[in-house]
Amino acid sequence: MGRSGVQPSRAGFFLDDLEVGQEAETSRQVTQADIAAFAAVSGDDNPLHLDRAYAETTPFKGPIAHGMLSAAYISAVLGTKLPGPGAVYVTQSLRFRRPVRAGDQVTTRVTVEAVDEAKALVTLKTVVLVNGKTAVDGEAVVTAPRRPTEAS
Repeated sequence: MGRSGVQPSRAGFFLDDLEVGQEAETSRQVTQADIAAFAAVSGDDNPLHLDRAYAETTPFKGPIAHGMLSAAYISAVLGTKLPGPGAVYVTQSLRFRRPVRAGDQVTTRVTVEAVDEAKALVTLKTVVLVNGKTAVDGEAVVTAPRRPTEAS
């Protein structure tokens, strides 16, 4: 049971359910409130993210979301959908290709590239898209939970 005394739900996949090519995605609109909350929680108050006047003087010509906010969207897909609950990060590479801004609709997609059943490791392609264009891409390696064995 969870800390609240409620049995947590189990969505997602066990290691032996995973196949190369499986995908999962989420979509959400990034808000200025999301950016401000991320700044507060992370301590990253870089004016590039929070100060319009400052950000307009940069090559981006306006405020942009934290790159790690996009990375957090990747983490959310891995931890809730594919593989889902019980997945644990081992590594994540990230390439930041385009800025994400407040008001952007972002689609975050993960795709299984390899499954190592002996080590319970799953390699996934990760991408964050804005208007169909790649804003962030990379590769994640996570452990995936094994299916519980029935007690005899």
